[in-house]
Amino acid sequence: MRRLTLAAVLAGALLHLPAIASPDAQAILAASDAVRNPGFAFGLTTTLIEYRNGKQADTSTLAVYSKEDKTGGQFRSLIRFVAPARDANKLMLKNGNDLWFYDPSNKASIRISPQQRLLGQAANGDIVTVNLAKDYKATLAAEEETQDGERQARRCYKLALEAISPDVTYHHIEMWIDVTNNRPVKARFYTESNRLLKTAYYRKYQSQLGAERPTETVIIDGLDPNWVTVMRFSDYAKREVPEAWLQRDYLPRFKPE
Repeated sequence: MRRLTLAAVLAGALLHLPAIASPDAQAILAASDAVRNPGFAFGLTTTLIEYRNGKQADTSTLAVYSKEDKTGGQFRSLIRFVAPARDANKLMLKNGNDLWFYDPSNKASIRISPQQRLLGQAANGDIVTVNLAKDYKATLAAEEETQDGERQARRCYKLALEAISPDVTYHHIEMWIDVTNNRPVKARFYTESNRLLKTAYYRKYQSQLGAERPTETVIIDGLDPNWVTVMRFSDYAKREVPEAWLQRDYLPRFKPE
């Protein structure tokens, strides 16, 4: 009888223990955004290199100017094409969820899709600065070990991201974020029909603008693993990004400082 009573007391005590709170998936995603992006206006250089079967097939260099919209928390960006020469001084503008392309040769600006490929596996929406926590609802799918871009094991939160806006680049995303420092490690990007478009690895962390940030993203095609695009980020600088630069009507008058 005494044993039964003691067991009942222990069971009751366990029932009244406070529940251990699950990590907040949306907060984890926002913290990983802060690892990728400074919280102030900045500029950088993005170099895209496309590889087919291990051989370089194409390359492009872009100057990126980004500024956070204080009302919505999402970034607005102006992208200037630097190289190759055939594309020099073409512009791309992201303002809200609108994406515009400007060609100085015909002085026309046209609306473009963020899903459209820019070079290799890099879509238009990949090269603009984005805070994913503003466009996706995150849920915690698992806590597990995965390999990073250097094939090192990392303990990660696996997040499932569902788009909350119809104008984003990807319908849903799986993202692995290091549990120790909120660094993005890996992501898989899917279509609405759940087809894998690409896998990305965030690599080569360096101190840039006050934090350790990934300076390279390796993107692998969802069907052909021999089709790879590398995005390299350099020349980070805190800078003013004038409001005029972020207006579609100003594109024909834009001149880099």
